[in-house]
Amino acid sequence: IYILKLSSCILSIYQSLLLQKRTKETMAHFEGRKKEVIAIIGGGISGLLACKYCISKGFDPIVFELESSIGGVWTKTIGSCKLQTPKPVFQFSDFPWPDSVTQVFPDQQMVLEYIESYARHFDLFTHIHFNSKVLSLNFEDGGSGDGEWNLWSGKGKWNVTVQDTRTISPQIQIYQVDFVVVCVGRFSQVPNMPEFPQNKGPEAFEGEVIHSMDYSKMDSSTATNFAKGKQVAVVGFQKSGMDIAMECSTVNGVERPCTVLIRTPHWNLPDYFPWGLNLGYLFLNRFSELMVHKPGEGFLLSLLATILSPLRWAFSKYIESYIKHKHQLAKHGMVPEHSFLNELSSCSVSLVPEGFYERVEEGSIKLIKKAESFGFSKEGIVLEGYATEPIKSDLVILATGFNGLDNLKHIFQSKKYQEFIAGSDDSAAVPLYRECIHPRIPQLAIIGFSESVSNLHTSEIRCRWLGELLDGKFMLPSIKVMEKDIAEWDKYKKRYSYRKYYRRSCIGALHIWYNDQLCKDMGWNPKRKKCLWAEWFEPYGPMDYIG
Repeated sequence: IYILKLSSCILSIYQSLLLQKRTKETMAHFEGRKKEVIAIIGGGISGLLACKYCISKGFDPIVFELESSIGGVWTKTIGSCKLQTPKPVFQFSDFPWPDSVTQVFPDQQMVLEYIESYARHFDLFTHIHFNSKVLSLNFEDGGSGDGEWNLWSGKGKWNVTVQDTRTISPQIQIYQVDFVVVCVGRFSQVPNMPEFPQNKGPEAFEGEVIHSMDYSKMDSSTATNFAKGKQVAVVGFQKSGMDIAMECSTVNGVERPCTVLIRTPHWNLPDYFPWGLNLGYLFLNRFSELMVHKPGEGFLLSLLATILSPLRWAFSKYIESYIKHKHQLAKHGMVPEHSFLNELSSCSVSLVPEGFYERVEEGSIKLIKKAESFGFSKEGIVLEGYATEPIKSDLVILATGFNGLDNLKHIFQSKKYQEFIAGSDDSAAVPLYRECIHPRIPQLAIIGFSESVSNLHTSEIRCRWLGELLDGKFMLPSIKVMEKDIAEWDKYKKRYSYRKYYRRSCIGALHIWYNDQLCKDMGWNPKRKKCLWAEWFEPYGPMDYIG
């Protein structure tokens, strides 16, 4: 017995010494990696967060920004645009809004100043190369050919081809880096253009056709003069479409009403307090997520979600009744066919501009819900399948969104990687593990493409997760495990997203469950509240993840 105990003791000491040796070797390996070069593409919110958290781990990243300033979509947006989420939900966890900003929904200029203040505070500008257009990414695997996802195999390198747009004859330079963080976003650069019937495209129209992206680039006075005195038609009924319609109706009034063509009505919110109750207590806390079937859930959670499904339906109907009452949707023929939960799960909820439906009542905005397909004639817009007169217009503004997937896909030189990004017809738009990593594209992360109820908050925790990964605090699982997890999330998205918006890669109705997974990866406690009641019933936000 004594000999067995002594042997066991010796074995324990040996294992402890071996573990210490391996830990020291691992730490030395990761400390050596701090010399590796990280490239970040995009100087919007996600790019700045990626830069900040890479610096915090001892790296010296390079940020390539296409424009001459930071801010991403907030640098060029419609003048009247405001935040879509309340200010406390849209803020950096370690850099709160200044006391001087008292508005619950700050405007575009306030948001931009806040982002710039964040970059100055953490000295991010010194890492940014402005007017730098990334033409392509090309990976050299160094002949390893093992197909496995490695952070730093010691062989693989990315060649980042960058064009300096400041000179008359743009200069091109190739940077060789060890890791790339792509933060090009979903809502920029490549407009989503509708397909038109043959011979009925914009060329058949005598007036002018532009995309909302072009309108957003105009300053306030230029946009006013551009729309003034014209019969304007706006195609699209999400945030940019409503904002543009409001601006055009302000300029032209009832004399020249702005026509809005709508393919799909939405549950757009008048405010965040349906019937006086904070929306967060219905859909943005842990209890609300118990009502939803989750990726990777066990038997008990699945059973609970099934049992609570009538309550989930009731919560959705509660908000729908408020929106229908507030906006008189039935009167305008604008009641959506899908549920509010579908809307939230698709990240397609918008905040209606104040006074929008009052403009509809007075006649300065006209809503037409027949626009499944349309084309152009000489006089204006022709609705396909309807024996109606053309909608006479001088100016048509296509608020039809952006083709972010096309923009992301074509940044890769490799056709194989382009196909990986596009995914299959049965998969999510971009199949990413933890909505950040493609299992078969090594030494690269994509941040800010998948959406949530607050994109800033979600991008921040993703960048913190990425920083811990790069710092060696945890390792990624095998490709097989990552792809299985992606398939589980894909199943969830198909189940709850509205069918037309499934491919938007949204985690809106499960953002706490998603954050929990990131926290567990990083070794954090996912329970962030101070008491049991708050943990289950109070809304979660950025300040819950301080420290």
